[in-house]
Amino acid sequence: MSRSGPSVSAASLLREEIARSGPLRFSRFMEIALYHPEAGYYRRGRDPFGQRGDYYTAEQLQPVFGILVASLLRRLRREMGEPEDFTVVELGAGRMEMAEALSEFRYFPVELGSPDWPERFRGVVFSNEFFDALPVDVAVRRGAEFVEMLVDWRDGRFRWTEGAPLGGEHAAYAGRHLMQAAEGAWVEIGLETLRWMERIAGRLESGYVFTIDYGYTSRELLRFPQGTLMSYRRHTALEDVLADPGEQDITAHAAFSALREHGEELGLQTVRFETLAAALAAAGEADGFAAALSAPTEAERLRRRLQLKTLLFGLGETFRALLQCKPPRS
Repeated sequence: MSRSGPSVSAASLLREEIARSGPLRFSRFMEIALYHPEAGYYRRGRDPFGQRGDYYTAEQLQPVFGILVASLLRRLRREMGEPEDFTVVELGAGRMEMAEALSEFRYFPVELGSPDWPERFRGVVFSNEFFDALPVDVAVRRGAEFVEMLVDWRDGRFRWTEGAPLGGEHAAYAGRHLMQAAEGAWVEIGLETLRWMERIAGRLESGYVFTIDYGYTSRELLRFPQGTLMSYRRHTALEDVLADPGEQDITAHAAFSALREHGEELGLQTVRFETLAAALAAAGEADGFAAALSAPTEAERLRRRLQLKTLLFGLGETFRALLQCKPPRS
């Protein structure tokens, strides 16, 4: 594949699949649009981050973000008794922006579908904006039930079309997390979030899960009657998530109630749920942020102060941090 573009487009792949099989679940649309190995948004040799990309993330505020996260992980390692085999697994490692900051640990970067992480380990599973990029399905409240919204191709564009009432795992998810949604409200069904929590709990022998993401609890999600799906392109938020598949990012706010509750069912105890700013402030308290702000030149010290300000008072107030613990077996 050349860097000038993929040999096939996500739009053509989706049109062909709809022609063969009929309207698609949105999770399938999202999977191809974002993760297809040739045509997906994240798999095209492009860089979606930063000034020339489509959005910013906390991980780009290096080195300050990495220093504070590493400080927090060292504290968690101490609380575990400094095990020699302490391991850090990062989900959604992307451009490996955290690799240098986490190099003091036994470190495994993991991407969707990557087999390259230990079957069993002690340590921390860390992620930053991983769960909000996982494929979701979509439904709308119709009386006492939810009707699935599918993606069709009609009149030269991708369009929503109503499918059947939810059943099986989808209905169970809605019954547990979405029953307070109003008539006509659009909701997301995050089964892939549950599956990733099961993978994490199955591999983490003991330790912590530290999740940073943009998201809400089930009660807070009631504020979004049109759902939380958004696309991002050139730093602009767009509501038409079906337009230009493969050319724009697609996200759905992380469902923190599902993360917490399913985690607890799997033996992951909730330790703290707070803003990212609060979590990072606690990480820097021990040395008064000296490690994060220390630099050889005044220009670099100023740059780091600006990064810290953004993390504590900008991005840090809009993102959430969830810390879960899996105790060792007695």
